[in-house]
Amino acid sequence: MPNVFVRYEALVAAGELKPDPEQAEAARRLDALATELEAVPKRGSVLWRALGRRPDAPAGIYLWGGVGRGKSMLMDLFFGSVHMRRKRRIHFLEFMLDVHARLRVEREKEIGDPILPVAAAIAEEVKVLCFDEIMVTNSPDAMILSRLFTELLREGVTVVMTSNRPPRDLYKDGLNREHFLPFIDLIETKMQVLALNGPVDYRRDRLGQVETWLVPNGPEATAQLSAAFFRLTDYPPEDREHVPSEELPVGGGRTLHVPKSLKGVAVFSFKRLCGEARGAADYLAVARRFHTIIIVGIPKLGPENRNEAARFVSLIDALYEHKVKLLAAADASPAGLYERGDGRFEFERTVSRLEEMGSEAYLELGHGGH
Repeated sequence: MPNVFVRYEALVAAGELKPDPEQAEAARRLDALATELEAVPKRGSVLWRALGRRPDAPAGIYLWGGVGRGKSMLMDLFFGSVHMRRKRRIHFLEFMLDVHARLRVEREKEIGDPILPVAAAIAEEVKVLCFDEIMVTNSPDAMILSRLFTELLREGVTVVMTSNRPPRDLYKDGLNREHFLPFIDLIETKMQVLALNGPVDYRRDRLGQVETWLVPNGPEATAQLSAAFFRLTDYPPEDREHVPSEELPVGGGRTLHVPKSLKGVAVFSFKRLCGEARGAADYLAVARRFHTIIIVGIPKLGPENRNEAARFVSLIDALYEHKVKLLAAADASPAGLYERGDGRFEFERTVSRLEEMGSEAYLELGHGGH
């Protein structure tokens, strides 16, 4: 029998979690979903044949709430409690990259609607799909989602999703959003929508009293930031050599390579973010996608680094406006980072923002300023 709620209660009893009515209710619902899944007759079984059709499977659960409220933890409890071979837990962006690759293959065949065979193939591979951090940022994904998931649910796939946003706020103000609205309707009518917005921000707790700006760059700072990354993401120690990366769309058909990307936390080098020709659109894409950014290798800047300094100003503006948490290793304090050069006066605002971003009040804010 599934044991999502039992395992959740054990974590509370052990003091690893604090009592939270919304978390407890979500654990109960996930436990009920796991039980219902295991009651669905297996393909080819006597009950399957007696029905004379594919047995109805539950559509699933959409779990949303602020950063650090336990969404991923509950999904992991659910995933580990479902005793089914054909199950898959995947980051949403990785899933969509796979979908686009499959669609390209089907389009080359020039035989009918490519979404139908893609959905059928996915349904043949998995019966339970778990997505962490659904976040729709571009029109192609928005155009595909409602039709793809309509077919997946029709094929009997059960979906569990987490998101920082309620369904109605997905792809808000996005291009061609009218094509995306059927996907929102699908979530709201077919799936259970559960909110997790309890008082405890576990991700903030895991940061503890960590220094957010480490000086100087070097092995000690790198080790501290690495430890912070794994605390924030709950990544298993045995898998730390295989942290996922990501290609983040930044507009105009371009992408930004994210060397480490997990559960809304990203690691970048200063050189990648500010040493290359990048602009506000790139930094806004980063700020919207991630709630925490770790930057390593920030050098002391001078007159010869005016372009890098200007890009750094734009980057910090975007992170600050979206209330992104920043952990960094640098060769100087914020005040000593850029003491001479063009734009030095304007850089004072960046210094002020960096100092505020390390404050307790800023760290308590939710991503996006909510």
